[in-house]
Amino acid sequence: MAAPKRRSPAAVIGVCLGAVAVLVLGLVAIVALNRTETPLADPSFRDAPSSQDSPAPLPPGGAGAPASASTPASETPSPSATGPQKVLKLADHPILQDPNAGLQNRVCTLPAWQSTQEGAEAFFTAASKCLDAAWGPFLEAYHLPFTPPALHFPTGASFETECGTIQVGIATAAYYCENNLYVPFRGLQTDQYGNNPGVYLALFAHEYGHHVQEVAGLMDAAWQKIYEAGQNSPAGLEMSRRKELQAQCFSGMFLGAHVDQGGTISRDMYNKAWNDQETRGDNTSRSHDHGTNAHYAAWWRAGATSNRISDCNTFAAPSAEVS
Repeated sequence: MAAPKRRSPAAVIGVCLGAVAVLVLGLVAIVALNRTETPLADPSFRDAPSSQDSPAPLPPGGAGAPASASTPASETPSPSATGPQKVLKLADHPILQDPNAGLQNRVCTLPAWQSTQEGAEAFFTAASKCLDAAWGPFLEAYHLPFTPPALHFPTGASFETECGTIQVGIATAAYYCENNLYVPFRGLQTDQYGNNPGVYLALFAHEYGHHVQEVAGLMDAAWQKIYEAGQNSPAGLEMSRRKELQAQCFSGMFLGAHVDQGGTISRDMYNKAWNDQETRGDNTSRSHDHGTNAHYAAWWRAGATSNRISDCNTFAAPSAEVS
């Protein structure tokens, strides 16, 4: 047998350098695979009609939850005789026309999440104050009649609203009706979602988004179209989806404008909310009035990443984007 050839010192050095290069490249690849690249709110926006620059971009990260449900109903407008009044328009509504209008970046401080009735009440009460501070000035800048919604925390298996008797279940983690926002603790499924305040906050901000629609006049205008077409007709269901998907976008706007601003809405909360949106929608609930899970996530993320209310104009979107 021929004796094995001995390698020259230069060859040995070359092999060593090659091994080091492979090791470095491997480490870079591992870091890249484990890095979460999630879009953040666009830094150039303005709050309502007056200019205001500021946000900072953000990304998403991990969690899951069931389909949420909200069934706001408002058949007829009730504007005051004097002062700010609702504007009963949809795609051409004044708040949806400025391509640079968004929510100001603000600090929102919330108590630590506790999976108890009392803990949830404290968390959502504080969250409602942040939502009031975000949306109130925005709507008032358009001369709309803003008032905060009344909060309710039902404890029974059902609760009464102006929209009827509501049974508590996975489809009623939160519920909006006629200037009232209901959060039944039993519907939050805390045994499944545990200590994930970002998930609960996004769900609450969605229902608050319906209040924004109510105050603006979008809700009344949408329900007029739904009643004209028939609630269970293809046109009526599509209008319902447009309404729900806009509330999704408004929820995303709120979290995108408040994450990483020095308060308690952390990047982790934002990430959990981002990923949770894919678990909600008509694919999960087996209905046809909220939008597919993919569209539910897409509209929430559109609001979160751009923080521009014109990007939430679901009433102007093609039918394929609100299916």
